[in-house]
Amino acid sequence: MMPLHLGPIVRWRFRVMLACSWILSIGFTCIGAEHTAPVTHAVPAAFSDMLPEFLVEPDDVYIVKNKPVTLTCRSKPATQIYFKCNGEWVHQDDHVIEHTIEPATGLPIMQVMIDITRQQVEKIFGLGDYWCQCVAWSTTGTQKSQKAYVRIAYLRKNFDEEPLGKEVALDQEVLLRCHPPEGVPVAEVEWQRNEELLDPKTDPNVFITADHHLIIKHARLADTGNYTCVAKNIVARRKSTSATVIVYVDGSWSEWSKWSVCGADCAMWRSRECTQPTPGTGGKDCQGVDLQSLNCTSEQCPQTASGAEDMALYVGMVAVALCLTLLLIVVVLVYRRRKGSLDADVADSSILTTGFQPMGVKPTKPENSHLLTIHPDLTTTTTSYQGTLRSRHDGTGKFSMTNGPLLEPLPNGSHTLHNGKLPSDPNDFMTRLSTQNYFKTLTRDSPNTSYGTFNFLGGRLTLPNTGISLLIPPEAIPRGKIYEIYLTVQKKEDLRLPLAGGQTLLGPVVSCGPPGVMLTRSVILSMDHCSDAVPENWAVRLKKQTYEGTWEDVLVMGEELVTDPYYCQLEAETCRVFTEHLGRLALVGESLSMVAAKRLKLVLFAPAYCGTLEYSIRVYCMDDTQDVFAEVMELEKQLGGRMIDEPRVLLFKDSYHNLRLSIHDMPQSQWRSKLLASYQEIPFYHIWSGSQRSLHCTFTLERLSLSTCELTGQLCVWQVEGEGQSFSLDFNIAKDNRPLDSEFLLMDNCTPALAGPSAFQIPYLIRQKICSSLDAPCPNGADWRLLAQRLKLERHMSFFASKPSPTSVILDWWEAQHFHSGNLNQLAAVMAEIGKQEAMIFLVSDGEC
Repeated sequence: MMPLHLGPIVRWRFRVMLACSWILSIGFTCIGAEHTAPVTHAVPAAFSDMLPEFLVEPDDVYIVKNKPVTLTCRSKPATQIYFKCNGEWVHQDDHVIEHTIEPATGLPIMQVMIDITRQQVEKIFGLGDYWCQCVAWSTTGTQKSQKAYVRIAYLRKNFDEEPLGKEVALDQEVLLRCHPPEGVPVAEVEWQRNEELLDPKTDPNVFITADHHLIIKHARLADTGNYTCVAKNIVARRKSTSATVIVYVDGSWSEWSKWSVCGADCAMWRSRECTQPTPGTGGKDCQGVDLQSLNCTSEQCPQTASGAEDMALYVGMVAVALCLTLLLIVVVLVYRRRKGSLDADVADSSILTTGFQPMGVKPTKPENSHLLTIHPDLTTTTTSYQGTLRSRHDGTGKFSMTNGPLLEPLPNGSHTLHNGKLPSDPNDFMTRLSTQNYFKTLTRDSPNTSYGTFNFLGGRLTLPNTGISLLIPPEAIPRGKIYEIYLTVQKKEDLRLPLAGGQTLLGPVVSCGPPGVMLTRSVILSMDHCSDAVPENWAVRLKKQTYEGTWEDVLVMGEELVTDPYYCQLEAETCRVFTEHLGRLALVGESLSMVAAKRLKLVLFAPAYCGTLEYSIRVYCMDDTQDVFAEVMELEKQLGGRMIDEPRVLLFKDSYHNLRLSIHDMPQSQWRSKLLASYQEIPFYHIWSGSQRSLHCTFTLERLSLSTCELTGQLCVWQVEGEGQSFSLDFNIAKDNRPLDSEFLLMDNCTPALAGPSAFQIPYLIRQKICSSLDAPCPNGADWRLLAQRLKLERHMSFFASKPSPTSVILDWWEAQHFHSGNLNQLAAVMAEIGKQEAMIFLVSDGEC
């Protein structure tokens, strides 16, 4: 039916319209409404009680430039169809209506179209997305179509990050970074080499990451060229500036030739050439000699001439010399005679040929090549070691270092640093929901997303293997309402989260929604953080993204008020956010002293198979959160890597000192490092910002023989003037087949969405009894306050006291913390300590609940 708030004239017209619709259904003409309706066919009696059925529903559309878009709706049997946009009815004069009859059944079919302009959409900018849906009437009742969202499409001109050129050695890994311009819909990215499309399906040596970066696994001479990142959507196509990649080759010697015969000087010779391969594109020439000589034995030396034979030899040599002298004199005379006539010709021809002389030009390095993205700072090197490495007694592999010289320098080498973000396959729950109508209204561009439909009984959404979950307590959704909720983790690189001073991102950026949904109780968002959890070292802020895209502080921990719409509880490794307002949230920390530290997880990976002399070890230095670790594991699975040691945790302090990495104690007779300096160094800010999720450093090693399969040594990672971690390298590169999903990765097989009682440890009726027992104040203190103390939540007393049911909020916290390992017997023991008889209610059977 039409809304009751319409004016009396409109309501009168609507009643007339409904009356006309009924009259039309039996074949008469209605005269008395503002517009005269034509006679239509009667609805067959067999279908007189049918509700309208939509044959066509409006779909999501984009406005390109200034061209209006058309939304269409078609229904049977329908007597009237009207569009509603953003909760308001569209004027009837703006509808284009077509009436037809279905031949097989004789049912009336109505089709309605409206046009939406750019100006209409821009009027609600900042208030949310522009949406429309149609409502169809029949003689029986009404039906609503799905919502269609209308968005203005655009694509910015400037890339957020463009690829930079570089020079790399043959077989080295190459990373070219690209972050496309902002756009709606999100731009697709492809890569070109010399204006030709690169296709990873046809060239397995090329890999494009989920963040649109290009990786060339092993540089070949054919990979030399100009690389361009191309972003496109329905609006436009943008090209980045080209990045020149030069693959150079250090030349190698050919085999020595055979020794020559012994000459008159009683010596023999052999030679070799720098042709395997010939140095190219700036590669170095071979080092060493290309000619060797060896004295012959006395038996091999030719016999010298004597007596008359010697005299004859000398006479012959003099005669030849005289002849050559006379010939030279003749040539000089002839040349002088002809010189005058040739001067002009020579001058002219020199002018013509000067511009075409061949020149050997070495390619210059690309401008600003020293600013290649995220490369370690190798401007400082050391050549000797004057300190010691001291292992701690706890056997954890930690050690302390001073800011002194390092171990002896390591030979020539290569290194790369980059980050990446990886997609995961949609789960079965998302696949099932994709057939529902409301699925089109939710965020669908992120693969790491969970969806669910919930009512007043509540439920839970979980992103497996990320430590991220959303608990929707009972009664958080008003009775009679059914909400469609989603939970997703965002790519930090896409959000442009502003960080100032000593601020750093402490965890994932999480979106839950839809924003603006009405909740009557706080939900609990749980996510990992990587701070050292020492409150006096940090000023922790909860930030939320507004509709305009800016980020604002919604909470400063320690300064919150009980009336604030957000409340945070920071545990050792987890942050729990209580809120009634869904949206996009991020946890940001600002260090208050140089002892404030972030937890870094250090993980080593290497190729599962190696058929060449070169062998690479990748050392990831990432925030110690489950979502980043899961991304790295997925990335290494695609790259064919394997974990070669147990992950370690390093406290990285806000001391402005960089992170250093080095390899030592490798057998020099079997392995050598190709690193130019004695260590690699990751700049402090690249780690402290927290925006580069899978930051890693590569050590390229070279075995001197293909028969060498054992790799031993030690890899050290430490912050300058701080503690470090060491890894023992001792494994077989040919036979070690440890699986990637080892015991170090917590495999979370929980269901992404749980609705109703199955989402909670405490049965609903038991929960109600506990709340009614403990909410009321007790003179001896045996109420919710004692429950909070027993659960070590004393510091949150004022927050609990501000709620209508403090006990229910405490139980919500218990559910959020103990979903995987919850033990009702433990909670029953706490109730028994309080002295409540309700401890026995945990023995109630499921049937009674």
